[in-house]
Amino acid sequence: MADYTTPLEATFELQRQTLKQGHDALVQGVDLQKRFSNAVLDTLDTQEHLQRRVVELHRETVHNTLDAVEGLPAAELAADDVRANIDDGYDELLDGHAEAFETVAAEFENNVESYDELTDEYLAAVEEQLDALVEAHEELEAQSVEATEEVAGQVEELQDQVEEVQEQIQHVSEEAAAAVEA
Repeated sequence: MADYTTPLEATFELQRQTLKQGHDALVQGVDLQKRFSNAVLDTLDTQEHLQRRVVELHRETVHNTLDAVEGLPAAELAADDVRANIDDGYDELLDGHAEAFETVAAEFENNVESYDELTDEYLAAVEEQLDALVEAHEELEAQSVEATEEVAGQVEELQDQVEEVQEQIQHVSEEAAAAVEA
């Protein structure tokens, strides 16, 4: 019996592999987006630290300038007041800076967490749908293979019957030819 189902099975397998590869690409894309969001979140801490350090260096520069001014006669009293005002200003700036970064980081982190939750739910739904699709696809394949095997069996039976009829016709023709000759 000829094997009519091999190309059919190969086609179904290729379709399932294509579905799986599409799913894998989707998962990788979502994973890339998640890693990017987390990388941005991680850089916020570094950015805050660097900016804070710049402000602190600027404060040191101003203090060094005030130290130099204090060395001048009659500037010591005024320098102390200026230094206190400058320190108050820098303290407020650093506090505001820390608050701003805390707020930005917290909001961004909440958004990343929400995004991660939504994409996890989305991927779970896609996974569930893909599983149902693959299951239906496998069932369709089984039905298609079974139907093809049945048709192939019927074709072979028909071929056998045609061969029998041909043999009978050949036999009858030979008997008729022999009867005509006799």
